[in-house]
Amino acid sequence: MSITTALRKRRAVRQLLPSEVEEAKIRALLEAAVWAPNDRLREPWHFYVLRGESKRRYEEAAAAYLQARFPAKPKLVEESMKVLLGTPVAIAVTADIVEGDPAATRDNEYAAACAIHGMWLAASELGLGLVWRTRGIGLVHDGGMHALIGAPEGRKVIGTLFVGYPAEETPETKRTDAAAKTTWLN
Repeated sequence: MSITTALRKRRAVRQLLPSEVEEAKIRALLEAAVWAPNDRLREPWHFYVLRGESKRRYEEAAAAYLQARFPAKPKLVEESMKVLLGTPVAIAVTADIVEGDPAATRDNEYAAACAIHGMWLAASELGLGLVWRTRGIGLVHDGGMHALIGAPEGRKVIGTLFVGYPAEETPETKRTDAAAKTTWLN
């Protein structure tokens, strides 16, 4: 498959089967991630794979977070938890913080985002589905995921990936033509 075709076929897959994902496939995703572009080859990412007991702790933390944040919206809590409970593997992705250098820290965050995209493309090739979450059950912005995975202070959580086998075909999405989003300067 060409790179352009792979990019066009990439989808956020939210409906996953509860089937376990083979460790070899998880390792293949991680291997794809480390080939992402990164400033000065700092390789600023770190991956935390949550399965088994660590995933159960994540589910408990997410349920507590959602119930506290949305006490009057039990349907929202239920729907959000359904995604997490049906996901066999979660991967938290962090980027190194460069003390005293916000520009380098931002570059590291962008590199981690590129690593996530590499995993997303590799997931499709491996027959897996993947969705990247940064809010809600991603527990990224409130510090919950950072504490859960035990990341050191010098790392920022960029997002949580839910990985598994797709439960259904994900519909095609539309994109605005590049011409509408491009300004040519001479």
